[in-house]
Amino acid sequence: MGSGKTNLGRKLAKELNLEFFDQDEEIERLQDRSIARIFREDGESRFRSLERDVLLDLLEKDNFLLACGGGAPCYRDNMTLMNEAGKTVYLKVSHHVLFKRLSARRETRPLIAHLDDPGLDQYISEKLREREPFYLKAKLWIDPTESTIDTLIRSILF
Repeated sequence: MGSGKTNLGRKLAKELNLEFFDQDEEIERLQDRSIARIFREDGESRFRSLERDVLLDLLEKDNFLLACGGGAPCYRDNMTLMNEAGKTVYLKVSHHVLFKRLSARRETRPLIAHLDDPGLDQYISEKLREREPFYLKAKLWIDPTESTIDTLIRSILF
């Protein structure tokens, strides 16, 4: 959350002339309700199942760019499947940058809207600690705050 997956993904897909998918947006479209509502009404386990179904459906396509949900690589063998299907990229954004981005827009993020600054700081630390071992399995690691679109494209293509 806050790494820029969707914004950067859209730009890269356009530059590379690829179809773009945001996994969370696909889930919301198929379920006709928000991620927050799915979590609230059905729980995380059901959401992770929907996330997996969408991933499997998308992986049947060719030549596309996917911004997966932040937790998607951490469940079942999702990261392995993504690595087998194509080039995976970890947008390795610093804790400081994530905090700055998320604190400015926390009201639009249901999972963190209720958190004060210390709570948000702790949330980011916990999520990075939990998830980074999975993210580090990506084929390419990039700090998007230190790269231009052209640099990112070259890194991804080669």
